[in-house]
Amino acid sequence: MCGIVSLYNKRRKPADLDTIKAMTRMILHRGPDDDGFHIEDNIALGFRRLSIIDVAGGHQPLFNETKDMWIIGNGEVYNYKELQAWLKDLGHRFHTDSDIETILHLYEEVGFDAPKHLRGMFGFTIWDGRKQLMFGARDHFGIKPLYYTETEDAIGVGSEIKSLLEMPGVERAVNENGFYHYLTFQYVPDPETMYKGIYRIEPGHSFIIKDDKLTTQKYWEVEFKPDESKPFSYFVEGTRSILLESVDKHRISEVPRGAFLSSGVDSSSIVGMLRTFENVKTFSIGSDIPGYSELEYARRTADYLGSEHFEVVLNAERYMADLPRLIWHQDEPVADPSAILLNFVAELASQHVTVVLSGEGADEFFGGYNIYREPNSLRMFKGMPAWMKKSMRSVAEQLPDSVKGKNFLIRGSKTVEERFFGNALIFSEDLKEKVVTEDILRDPNYQTPWSITQKIYDKVKDYDDVTKMQYLDIHTWLRGNILMKADKMTMANSLELRVPFIDPKVFEFASTIPTKYKIAEGTTKHVLREAMKDFLPPEIKTRPKLGFPVPTRYWLKHQFYKWAKEIIFEAKVDHLINKAYVLYMLDEHREGHGDYSRKIWTILIFMLWHQIFIEQKYHFGPYVSPAVDQRRGNKIELG
Repeated sequence: MCGIVSLYNKRRKPADLDTIKAMTRMILHRGPDDDGFHIEDNIALGFRRLSIIDVAGGHQPLFNETKDMWIIGNGEVYNYKELQAWLKDLGHRFHTDSDIETILHLYEEVGFDAPKHLRGMFGFTIWDGRKQLMFGARDHFGIKPLYYTETEDAIGVGSEIKSLLEMPGVERAVNENGFYHYLTFQYVPDPETMYKGIYRIEPGHSFIIKDDKLTTQKYWEVEFKPDESKPFSYFVEGTRSILLESVDKHRISEVPRGAFLSSGVDSSSIVGMLRTFENVKTFSIGSDIPGYSELEYARRTADYLGSEHFEVVLNAERYMADLPRLIWHQDEPVADPSAILLNFVAELASQHVTVVLSGEGADEFFGGYNIYREPNSLRMFKGMPAWMKKSMRSVAEQLPDSVKGKNFLIRGSKTVEERFFGNALIFSEDLKEKVVTEDILRDPNYQTPWSITQKIYDKVKDYDDVTKMQYLDIHTWLRGNILMKADKMTMANSLELRVPFIDPKVFEFASTIPTKYKIAEGTTKHVLREAMKDFLPPEIKTRPKLGFPVPTRYWLKHQFYKWAKEIIFEAKVDHLINKAYVLYMLDEHREGHGDYSRKIWTILIFMLWHQIFIEQKYHFGPYVSPAVDQRRGNKIELG
């Protein structure tokens, strides 16, 4: 696991060592073990290394036999041994046992098709001196981040935005359209970011920089292929087999491993399967507020599975003390409170291991979110004519909020495309009009959230509603929230996180499971639960998903109230946000007149991000967690 930075100067302007070093220095936390640089004419490559595979010989940038191609890469390729053997048979000569060198020789053999052959998580850049171009790619589902920006003089690509901000000519400015979408989704959807002029390389895409231009192209597409001809038992057995194989693949490393453990099916399944191969260290986190901790369940699961278990209890004071630095690590505002919580369990894990496995992706692939049950509950409306649904909605919207069933009638009158924006719908369009300023609403570039979701739904018109929801979440929630927080908060602690559920081979099989087997027996991800039942404590098999709950609802009424008011008054965002209405929500929440916690938190995280990155009120520099220094037994020289 590493951090990479690539710089391409236009008009053949020579690359500058000081610039690439400054860009690379900002991601020290991603790779505290080593750095490396390559400068050639108008290009520069920078690298920070966290040693996992070929610890002794995997220094980057890496080169081919003739040293006219160079590569830097972040991530792990789990099928690199098979690819390496194939490439050696074809005559390629390797000077390391690194998975990243395997990508370089693969590129020599198959060119721009190289990413199609990779199984793993990755973001990489290759400098092809023969063709005078840069080529790179991001993994299929977006486990590893990759950003780019362009100025008048240069194009930059990197693992984190903070590196790109070190480029001369890069402006620190809010992408107002991204901000508007953030209020809907609690993150900025691909390919935009919260920064004007900085973008993501989308998952399943590669890029080419040649003749002073960057272009992207898709090399892989998510596609569901339900097979109605197979019995339920086929999918149960197949799920168990493919997941055991994936967990085994994800064990590859030369350093200690462990696993995160909450109290649900997903993380417990990973630990249960991992225990079939080796002894396991597990890590959990909980709150000191009653009702917001699953540590007791996690402990019982760890006892059942026989893992060596570690846990941390978090309070409001510690959460608040580290919040600004962790927003800096995130690069962009992500308003999921558990994103910050993840840092503390990662910090705990980093004291004991360098690699940790986790259960992300199971819900999106196997149909696990409770909202996926909604199409079944609304099926009575399915045959109703459009005019009747419209009339019903009109009547229902006039009913007082106190009328039971009002929301059910409104949602039943809408298509899935109209009602489902993913797992987080923070602000409705009506409420946004009270929260944002007139300048935002009148912006000629203003786009509704349907501009994001409709182009995704258009690709799956023939899918059933549950599969449409899965498809949307894979293209929004999974990459924009789940994987972003997983990468940024673990790498803040120089910890490599691996996600065996999010694997091309696993998805290839999961995509064939019919919806009738995913949502069944009154529960979600039914096939997965049955496939994993032999690995799990009986009480876990049917428990609802909770993850790592965070008591922001309580904290905003008590410990965080004064801080929240100060942020609202001090943040220089009056051109974007109607502060009076935010203060109204905060006070209504404190007095118990409504639960505005998610909406308030979304605004506060944006304001804090704005203070850090735009106003530069806080200053953070190269950082290595003290826990990582303790684990490594030495200190980092920052000079």
